[in-house]
Amino acid sequence: MKLLRETFTVKEIPKTSWSSEDSYNLKPKPTTFILLVFGLFLFGLGESLLITSGAGVGPYTVLAQGISNLTDWSLGFSTFVISIFVLLLWIPLKQKPGMGTILNAFIIALTIEFSVFYLPYPQTYFLQVFQVVIGVLIIGLGSGFYLICNLGAGPRDGLMIGLQKATNMRIYSIRTIIEISVVVIGSICLLNNIDKLLGEVVGLGTMIFALGIGPSVALGISLVGRLSKET
Repeated sequence: MKLLRETFTVKEIPKTSWSSEDSYNLKPKPTTFILLVFGLFLFGLGESLLITSGAGVGPYTVLAQGISNLTDWSLGFSTFVISIFVLLLWIPLKQKPGMGTILNAFIIALTIEFSVFYLPYPQTYFLQVFQVVIGVLIIGLGSGFYLICNLGAGPRDGLMIGLQKATNMRIYSIRTIIEISVVVIGSICLLNNIDKLLGEVVGLGTMIFALGIGPSVALGISLVGRLSKET
């Protein structure tokens, strides 16, 4: 019960014995670097489980699909533009990039690149949804490890942390608001293509992610923070 209470009340990333003092640190402790890589690997594995579930894409992919629908841009270029835009939002929020910001892109991408060939592709709807839930939980745990390292967040997590500091809202609340907003904007951009919106892009997995990733990340932060204090 205490862990559950912490999950829904946590407002900041805890500091542990292996957390870096500064996100600009280019020579972190070996333990910090290993946990950073491990956390990002888990994040990528969770993303891969979502991809192979076949139950709907993530919120930011919905937005990328929506932008592609309104422009002549490819899905990849739309995703790139979104990432740059999110990073620009860091400036007024005074968020600092770091080693983790760069490794975020490489490690998660490499994990997805190779793991999708070995993960299951469920054929029944129940198993598809179950795989989404597992993927969301793994992303939350991975987020807990890599964010507590304090070596710089990825674009979306950095936006979450920056907005949390600016509003003093709970982490799960601010992340949920961000993800739902992204889905809504992306869906609006796809309204002139209803078949694609409801058939290929937005599914139950999308909504599970949008509503579940906030609590999952908060749970991962609380769990990793607690285990680190006990060891």
